[in-house]
Amino acid sequence: MQYRKYGKTGQMVSALSLGMMRLPTGSSEGNSKDIDQAATNEMVRLALEKGVNYYDTAWGYHDGNSEPSIGQALSAYPRDSFCLTTKFPGYDLSNMGKVEEIFEAQLKRCGVEYFDFYLFHNVCEMNIDAYLDPKYGTYDYLMAQKKNGRIRHLGFSAHGDYDVMKRFLEAYGKDMEFCQIQLNYLDWDFQDAKRKVELLNQWNIPVWVMEPLRGGKLASLAPEDEAKLKALRPDEGIPAWAFRYLQSIPSVVVTLSGMSNMEQMKENIATFEMDKPLNETELETLHAIAQGMVKKIVLPCTACHYCTSHCPQGLDIPNLLSLYNEHCFTQGGFIAPMARSAAPADKQPSACIGCRSCEAVCPQGIKISEAMADFTAKLGG
Repeated sequence: MQYRKYGKTGQMVSALSLGMMRLPTGSSEGNSKDIDQAATNEMVRLALEKGVNYYDTAWGYHDGNSEPSIGQALSAYPRDSFCLTTKFPGYDLSNMGKVEEIFEAQLKRCGVEYFDFYLFHNVCEMNIDAYLDPKYGTYDYLMAQKKNGRIRHLGFSAHGDYDVMKRFLEAYGKDMEFCQIQLNYLDWDFQDAKRKVELLNQWNIPVWVMEPLRGGKLASLAPEDEAKLKALRPDEGIPAWAFRYLQSIPSVVVTLSGMSNMEQMKENIATFEMDKPLNETELETLHAIAQGMVKKIVLPCTACHYCTSHCPQGLDIPNLLSLYNEHCFTQGGFIAPMARSAAPADKQPSACIGCRSCEAVCPQGIKISEAMADFTAKLGG
């Protein structure tokens, strides 16, 4: 197992983390409450045996059962043999003002006296105002727990856009020790991950990676794309390419992978037994494959903003089309609904009146009114 030295403490963390969001279950739904505890215990045993010392859970994973499950699985091992991470669930605004209650419950759920790493969970458009609002006391309480040793390292995860991350960093960045973002070779451009990494580099904040395989979309590719990669590295599996890509980014410290069976775990552990970063040709090939995947589905908006000055509703059309593209590519997901919930009703896709004034000036010839109508339907009105 490859390790990374974290921060100024000299602490070594495994480059691969076991993410506890997709544990083996007795249900075909995958993220149900029905965690297979025996299978989870065996996966943790093997992970520790092979050198994985970083375990990531959260309040809401598996409908609240992930934290107790990993706590039970790790209880058989010395506390200093693993790093345990969880998060404050600010993605649910009803939790604001409950940070002490939730944190104390998390310690009990996990059966520990401290967390090695703790995060503000899912900083995004929907909750940034609440996270920054001192009346809820979230920041002050978590900083106090860090001071008294019940949080060893404090950071945040972000699904929001670049500007939301920037705003959070301007408020709390001096105290953030790491940041967890969605990063893979598809989202390097598609979700602006490159700029987000550059922003974190400016703040000297190391990167933790979630969704390295884009929810499984990068675990297998079109036959012609797989052939291109096999020609470059005949012995490398397709999922491994996504991990080698991350090994090529210097600021990446930990890569989380939500492994749900022993086969996935053994394959990923084998990949992380050594670093094999990609060369320029290999990086260019991956980026070209990613661009091809995106072009098959998304609308070719270049964010020129010609459309916005012609919209009588004052809609931020490029941003809405970006969210629409994400929603279509992912075939659902929570990012677009989350962003919509933070926007006033008169700035949502449903506010489009179908006048087509924007289409008359779109250099790409995008049928914007049709996209807004479809987006509204996909979001449920």
